[in-house]
Amino acid sequence: MSRLGTRVEVRLDGVAHGGWCVGRHEGQVVFVRHALPGELVRALVTEETRRFLRADAVEVLEASPDRVEPPCRFAGPGRCGGCDWQHASLEAQRRIKARVVSEQLSRIAGIEHEVRVEELPGTPDGLGWRTRVRFAVDAEGTAGLRRHRSHTVEPVDDCPIASPGVNLLELPRRRWRNVAEVEAVTSAGTGDAAVVVTPTAARLPELPELGGPAAVLRRFRGGRIQAVHGRRGVTETAAGRRWRVSAGAFWQVHPAAAEVLTDAVLEALEPKPGQTALDLYCGVGLFAGALGAAVGEEGRVFGVEGGADAVRDARSNLRDLPQVRIEQGDVAARLRQWVDLRVDLAVADPPRAGMGAEAVESLAALRPQRIAYVSCDPATLARDLSALAERGYRLDGLRAFDAFPMTHHVECLAVLVRA
Repeated sequence: MSRLGTRVEVRLDGVAHGGWCVGRHEGQVVFVRHALPGELVRALVTEETRRFLRADAVEVLEASPDRVEPPCRFAGPGRCGGCDWQHASLEAQRRIKARVVSEQLSRIAGIEHEVRVEELPGTPDGLGWRTRVRFAVDAEGTAGLRRHRSHTVEPVDDCPIASPGVNLLELPRRRWRNVAEVEAVTSAGTGDAAVVVTPTAARLPELPELGGPAAVLRRFRGGRIQAVHGRRGVTETAAGRRWRVSAGAFWQVHPAAAEVLTDAVLEALEPKPGQTALDLYCGVGLFAGALGAAVGEEGRVFGVEGGADAVRDARSNLRDLPQVRIEQGDVAARLRQWVDLRVDLAVADPPRAGMGAEAVESLAALRPQRIAYVSCDPATLARDLSALAERGYRLDGLRAFDAFPMTHHVECLAVLVRA
């Protein structure tokens, strides 16, 4: 008999990666959202497999002392899926994330390591930090955020975790005809803003008036972005430099993350004049710029990035550092071409999918003495750390940062040395 749509009473005794708490009902594992460890809840079953159930806590029978009132009226079972832990205090959120990272390292990589998630400056209440927000648009032209594990759009007026610059544009309050998605890209440091519109078809979208000044760009199928009016992106500030960041290029969404992570990477790698360093998945050149300044004109930094817009940005941003060279291409393929290169240090900041086996093997073959691995996904991080351990590297330290408050995401920096 199917349990889908039924309610089960379950005690939660664990947490799982992705914003879930874990319990058992009649011997079957149940993953529950909108709950906290230790709570007894009544949960609505939303998905059923042979091995487990997924459910939403719709009634809290015994509440955790860490439970708080969510700051967003759109949060809750069956509502917006953008946040996972609004019902938990910030201290509890960081404890939960630390537990998840520690368990992923242990289960996947066999690494036992105590983890503490550090608060980033500037967001003491965990709100107003997200400088980039992509809104989905329904058939009526209403912008909102998708519900969890669903394509259904939840209409919203604003987003409490969005930065003031994003909310100033008032994208959810506008009508977006012939539009599939609309994204706000803002800079907390310079106040720059851009809006990226993805049309539903070949027809030009109808663009409404915006709530604030911003460049407007159009995203084509395949990801190419074309300026409609204004600049192609925004200007950011970090690590003592100004950075041109195209709307389609990667930049940390928390205003403090770029500065904090750059300092942490430099501390981890300890670069010295004359050394050779790699910046893999280098984006617009953030770490390459910091490493280039540290190794000096007698050193060398090679950056690799797949995105054409980001490569153009990086080359422009670092044109005053002749010791830095930015290459476009696949990281694993480029590393294989550099098989004879003597490398002292490397930093990798891959997308959520991680580096993967080929890139890990090719990097290890170059035998850098120290590697700084920046990751927003503890599962793929643990997988790649395990692969690096098999190739002679040991974990020398790990820091975790709460760069995404209210969500299950966490930014990690693992430091590896050749054993």
